[in-house]
Amino acid sequence: MKQKPSRHPPVLVGLHWLLALLILLALAMGTFVLKEMPNTSPDKIGALRGHMIVGLVIGGLMLVRLVVRMRTSLPQAAPTGNTLLDQLGKSSHAGLYLLIFVMVASGAATALLAGLPEIVFGGGAGPLQESFAIYAPRVVHGWIAKALMVLIGVHWVGVIFHQFGLKDRLLSRMWFGKR
Repeated sequence: MKQKPSRHPPVLVGLHWLLALLILLALAMGTFVLKEMPNTSPDKIGALRGHMIVGLVIGGLMLVRLVVRMRTSLPQAAPTGNTLLDQLGKSSHAGLYLLIFVMVASGAATALLAGLPEIVFGGGAGPLQESFAIYAPRVVHGWIAKALMVLIGVHWVGVIFHQFGLKDRLLSRMWFGKR
């Protein structure tokens, strides 16, 4: 029987940290910039362009990450000594993947319904809608953003608990080094 590695493969480590930064950037951009900026602002199209590009990059990199994760040997799950917490860890990881994919899909659906690709990237078809809230996927996008923020918080609490409470050096598994 082949021994499990002690760390994640470098490609997953790189994708993890790159995606963490991009997801935080997209959430911050959506929450603190786009949500607060009226659709009549001349800066809105540029902000939407950046947000949409980052969202599409996140979606593509998440697909790559999922495929790599399914095809490579991973370290064993880091136990907490509590069945409920172990299940919460497993569920929160699956939830992160699910919410991110739904976030990307709802953003893409909103963009398509509102004609944003042509407006934002093609320089065409007139002004933005008064509000994107008329589109159901945009409403879903907002709720998923909030849920994703909560789940990211749960993830961080779990990491801190492992690293400093259990002192099991969990963070070293998601960093570069000999596997």
